[in-house]
Amino acid sequence: MIKRALAIITLLIIGYWLAQGLTGVPFGQDRMLVGQYYLNNVIKQTGSVNAVTAIVVNYRGFDTLGEVTVLFIASTGVGALLWRRKKKRTARTEGSVVLTTGARLLVPFILLFGVYIFIHGHLTPGGGFPGGATIATAFLLLYMAFTQYEIPHGAFEKTEGVAGMSYVLVGLIGLALGGYFLYDWIWQQWHWGINDVGRLFSGGFIPIIYTLIAIKVGTELSGIIDNMLKEEVRE
Repeated sequence: MIKRALAIITLLIIGYWLAQGLTGVPFGQDRMLVGQYYLNNVIKQTGSVNAVTAIVVNYRGFDTLGEVTVLFIASTGVGALLWRRKKKRTARTEGSVVLTTGARLLVPFILLFGVYIFIHGHLTPGGGFPGGATIATAFLLLYMAFTQYEIPHGAFEKTEGVAGMSYVLVGLIGLALGGYFLYDWIWQQWHWGINDVGRLFSGGFIPIIYTLIAIKVGTELSGIIDNMLKEEVRE
């Protein structure tokens, strides 16, 4: 009985708090204050036609840095879980003629398409994450087609580190020039005017950030693919 009474009292208290909170909600009123601010100011403040891109990379750029960090931690975790002293590919059968020929023909176009996605992220739907993932699929296709293929680990690891540090460096330059992290100093200082919005060389530092994100995401995902496809060597 005592437990039931305590449970009922607890539920009543929680219900009272919820009711008090809901009474302060202005139901029926327009609450699109933040969204409307983005729509009204995104072009003149960022130079980006794609409002989603501007929000993700500019207005919420620090949050995007956190997402890249989470991906790095996940990649490190996968590498730690699958780590072995000696690992190599154990596949013995090459892909079919269709697969190998298709890989040779399509990989350059897949890489080019990935570059297009992140370079034009401020103009069209796209960005660093989908562009980097597209680039990683090209290396996955090479792994599927050729048994002896292996990504250049040294170059990929160095490139990944440089891309991550460059992202932070761009943000710190903004902090020094504008007073807050990831201040768009390129658009504010050297943009060519509102008439240039919609061109490739617009959007301030958004294309630069997306390029760095794509490089980091592409190298990290390629490293995960490499770790998953290799097995321990038994001596």
